[in-house]
Amino acid sequence: MTSSEALALLTEHGAVGRGHFRLSSGLHSDRYVQCALVCQWPTVVERLGAAIAERFTSAAPTVVCSPAMGGVIIGHEVARALGVRMVFTERVDGSMSLRRGFSLEPSERVLVVEDVVTTGRSPRETIAVIASDGACAVGVGCIVDRSRGVDLGVPLRSLVEVEAAVWEPDECPLCRSEIDLTTPGSRHAGR
Repeated sequence: MTSSEALALLTEHGAVGRGHFRLSSGLHSDRYVQCALVCQWPTVVERLGAAIAERFTSAAPTVVCSPAMGGVIIGHEVARALGVRMVFTERVDGSMSLRRGFSLEPSERVLVVEDVVTTGRSPRETIAVIASDGACAVGVGCIVDRSRGVDLGVPLRSLVEVEAAVWEPDECPLCRSEIDLTTPGSRHAGR
């Protein structure tokens, strides 16, 4: 799957928005990609998962680990395409951890899969959890990379890169212009 094909699927399913958004990181942006909208469609997310898996076959992952919430569905599809198991991390008191009886063995090669990477916080924290279990992170795969080259210490491969302006809240020109702020991300849901 090419980058244009992935972007076309996201756009077709209403996942790409323009406006004034508060990202999960707390930063503000003029563009937002809500991958959950495309993940509603199992046949589409299956294709996206297979495309991410293709980018990591040479890394020979033995398990996929995704940060909840956004990475769970796409992580499951990547694991299916690779023929490996899938686990996920969750925030507990603000920190990522493996729960629900999930664990990793030191011999496991773990591919982190996320829906969107912006600052890299969730994948970075997931990599730390993987390391604390003694396993080895072999890469980070995602549907959308809007990080502008964030260094995660492992290869980051995406289906599509999205360029978007990002500001600290106190530097946001959209706030100064009094454009309504939308908070679509899962980390701030309900606030």
